[in-house]
Amino acid sequence: MTAELVRGQNHPLPQARLEIRVSAGTPLVAAATLGDENGTVHGAEWVAHPGAPALPGLEVSRQAAAEHRLAVDLDAVPDAVHRVSVLLALSAADASGPFRFGAVAAPFVAVTGLDGAEIASYTLTGLEAESAVVALELYRRQGAWKVRAVGQGYAGGLAELLADQGMAEAQQIAGVVQGAVAGGLARSVPAPPPRTADGDRSRQPAAPALGPDHGATASQGAPGPVPAPSPYGPQSADGPQAPGVPGQPGPAPYPGGPVVGDHTAEPSAPAGGGPIDYSHPNRRHAAPPPPPAAPPAAPGQSARPVAGDATGWSMDERLYNQVWGMFEDLARTAAAYRSAVDFADSRMEKELDQALSDPRSRIGGQGDAAREAARARHGALVAQAQEALDRDLAQLAAEAEVVEPALPAAYARWDNPVWHAYRVPMEIPMALRLGDLRLPEADRIRIPMLVRLPLERGLWIDSGRSRSLDGSFADSHEMRRLGLETAVAHAARLLAVYPAGEFTVHVIDPAGAGAQPLAPLVHTGVLAAPPVQGAVGVADVLARLTQRVDLVQMALRGGAADALPPGLDTSQQLLIVNDFPHGFDDRAVNQLRYLADEGPAVGVHLMLVADREESAGYGPLLDPLWRSLLRLTPVADDHLADPWVGHAWTYEPPLVPPGSQVLHRVLSAVAAARRSWNR
Repeated sequence: MTAELVRGQNHPLPQARLEIRVSAGTPLVAAATLGDENGTVHGAEWVAHPGAPALPGLEVSRQAAAEHRLAVDLDAVPDAVHRVSVLLALSAADASGPFRFGAVAAPFVAVTGLDGAEIASYTLTGLEAESAVVALELYRRQGAWKVRAVGQGYAGGLAELLADQGMAEAQQIAGVVQGAVAGGLARSVPAPPPRTADGDRSRQPAAPALGPDHGATASQGAPGPVPAPSPYGPQSADGPQAPGVPGQPGPAPYPGGPVVGDHTAEPSAPAGGGPIDYSHPNRRHAAPPPPPAAPPAAPGQSARPVAGDATGWSMDERLYNQVWGMFEDLARTAAAYRSAVDFADSRMEKELDQALSDPRSRIGGQGDAAREAARARHGALVAQAQEALDRDLAQLAAEAEVVEPALPAAYARWDNPVWHAYRVPMEIPMALRLGDLRLPEADRIRIPMLVRLPLERGLWIDSGRSRSLDGSFADSHEMRRLGLETAVAHAARLLAVYPAGEFTVHVIDPAGAGAQPLAPLVHTGVLAAPPVQGAVGVADVLARLTQRVDLVQMALRGGAADALPPGLDTSQQLLIVNDFPHGFDDRAVNQLRYLADEGPAVGVHLMLVADREESAGYGPLLDPLWRSLLRLTPVADDHLADPWVGHAWTYEPPLVPPGSQVLHRVLSAVAAARRSWNR
């Protein structure tokens, strides 16, 4: 399952031999640096670039290209290396090309295995004046390797980037890189061709055409030098195999970057002339189509926002990327404001300390004047920061007003009119809305909290006694009711966005205390069975789901997915547990932990409605369970931490408006579609 990273997010790497694939809308220079524990690059011999493309465990492209493949073997990098940074830069040697990333489509970077299966990917959005960027970093932590999405850009280009990594000769290395790119500019690969009019994204395979300087025979038959074998490609007794040839090992050719088992391959040109074919047998176009253009702005005014103003293959994907772009914009805007205010406060304190350090100025008009001047400068700095904040928030608010009505049902709030025209979908959406996020500086702006589907973590609806943000308290009974209502709203949304028959919900309500909140699920008939009660019912449901996880895991590990028992429900499964740990013995608790850890990978998901304090009797036994689940609350609460900028985001649950029948209508449509599908 591919992890689509956002800036600052990391993901474990399951293997050491990898490929890093880069796709962009314009030729880029791809390079990589090796850093120590502090990320410092100790010299030119720690940089892989077009002029020196190979280092131990690392190989990059020899030229600027719209697509790259970087070969990485983490087992082969020196022990002193703890960080491998992947760098992208616009070519300064091409006078006709763009000079900033804000003028081109957002680059896309994917970490894959040698078989092409994606492990993690990252789209570098939000770049403007930068001409060089650290896209990803592979870093070693406690003996294991992980990948982190960085996205740190530099307006000063490669020289500024390398200097920031501790290189004293950064300017010289940047010159060497651009010189090597200029020498190979005639071989640069331009952007992929535009999509055809019929919208077909498929490409037809093309054989690689290797130039004489890449170690292959020239197209006219002129002899060329034999390439040195790459340490990353499969070889036979006769030498390196040509990649992409039927019956021989190695992946298909990929234009613009090093190919496993060979050096850089160029795109093939038809024998009769004509345009170069950039096709690849297993990929669609590398760069998605550009977003819709915003209408021209009036003189002196900013451009009006447009829904779907982001890259993506479909409107849903563009809206998804736009929403997370809004999240990043709000995070950066609030961080800049807080930093400016902190600076103003510290500066005023320093000036006041200096004014009071002289006993002669502590009293009298001179001291008062110094204090007034310090406060005036503080007020001016804060006012300037507030002005910038208000300007950015106004733009974000205008964008939110445009984006919110355009969201599809999976991304929309329950009060969105899109639910009135709801139809059971034919395919799974890419994401689901779990609520809204906001910051104190922008209380009127709500950012949809979207998570990718299928869910990678279970959900914990915290029904513990909590003080809401307005200062009011809810008792334990009220919190349990609100917690289960929130769980029902989440379950209904999951049922609504999956095709008929592809999502099944089970409910455990040991004491039968959730009859009223569970009524929408029970009365519409969308549950697989009535909510189970008592210890016997709990044990039966947990045993069946645990057996399902075991069977699917064994089938997948053994490569026999078609050997599952007949009649096994292969749809995604959701287990809602109310009033945990009531009705759970030690065996049931262990089974629940097993489902939380192993279930998501094979389509079994957990939604726990629980008060952690009520299960304190289990001690640390349940700590891994709480950590494995995403904690949500039935009331607004500022518990979601953003490690990238240090914000505490306020989460608001997606509750159904009071008196609305939208939940009943949607679940009734789901139940009717399921009955038709089962016939």
